Amino acid sequence: MVKYNDQHLSAVFAALADPTRRAMLQQLEQGPCSVGELAAPHAMSLAGASKHVRALEKAGLVMREVQGRTHHCRLNADPLAEAEAWLQRYRVFWNHKLDALEQALKDGD
Repeated sequence: MVKYNDQHLSAVFAALADPTRRAMLQQLEQGPCSVGELAAPHAMSLAGASKHVRALEKAGLVMREVQGRTHHCRLNADPLAEAEAWLQRYRVFWNHKLDALEQALKDGD
């Protein structure tokens, strides 16, 4: 059985729970962005965007580099692999349940 860091996994899922943060991650798929660039599509302040970036950093999903007064962010998708592995256990469970339902429906015909 794979061991998971519960605190880290919780931080990843908490970060992904917010639609603004998910949108920021999608934006970062295209390449590094400043915090201002991440804020722009959401009509939010830099302070508001920084709070979202901090949550993403806590989860390890974003790496921030400061150049002068500009904070550049880049995506780090590695923590998503741990979350996906955790979810995989439930995918197997549901596939088994759905296969059993399919068989029961076929048997009922």
